[in-house]
Formats: sequence, C-alpha cells, structure tokens
Amino acid sequence: MEKTLLIIKPDAVERKLIGDIIQRVERKGLDIKALKMEKISLEKAEKHYEVHKNKEFYNNLINFITSGPLVLMVLEGKDCIKIVRTMAGSTSPSDAIPGTIRGDFSTDMLENIVHTSDSLESSEKEIKNFFKNL
Repeated sequence: MEKTLLIIKPDAVERKLIGDIIQRVERKGLDIKALKMEKISLEKAEKHYEVHKNKEFYNNLINFITSGPLVLMVLEGKDCIKIVRTMAGSTSPSDAIPGTIRGDFSTDMLENIVHTSDSLESSEKEIKNFFKNL
C-alpha cells in the first residue's frame, strides 16, 4: 500500500479545523498510520522545504510553518498520494474547487491549510523527516 504525508498547517490548527480534516480522511477510507501534533524545528522546516530554497517565497514558507503547532499524519491506501492531493485541492484559494479542503477553508496562497506530498519520492523523504520510526 502507498503512504503519504498530510500536514495540517498552523493556520488550520489555529482555526480549529483539525477534526474536520481528519474526518474527511477517515470518510474517504484512508488509514491513519501515524499522527502527532508538534511545533516543528527550523531544521525540520528547512529540510522539508529545501526544494524551494532559492525561491523568493522560501523565508515566508519557513516562518509560517514554524509559527505554531501543526498536525502531521502518515496516511496509507491504494493511490493514496493522488487521492490526498485531490482532496486537498489547488494551492491557490481562487482555483481550489468547493468540496476540497482548500476550496472549503483556504483564503491565502501561503497559509493554505494543508501540505500533501506530491510524489512517492517526496512522500518517502517527507515521512522520514517527521517520523523517524516509519
């Protein structure tokens, strides 16, 4: 079975959307293999966003993701990566379709409620960054 990482970002935690997001995952039939809440370190944030290191928005990403607690989940299921990305919706709130997580809750391109792994390679790397024993 395929695994992926879903991060409920600080804006969603602050807005008390954790339960709504987890409920969508469970109703979809995906298995939650690991779940924790933490305020991540600068080191973990930099490793997570290293692909964006030379982009102009990199510092804003780092500042935001380390600004408060977030919820990290490892999900498992058939075609899990594609399913979770579809559930999340477009990164841009103006393009996110109603019924998706971002379409229903996001209002900002940076503070966009969730992060989802975009490939099997990213998923494996991201899970290892946040969950050492999986």
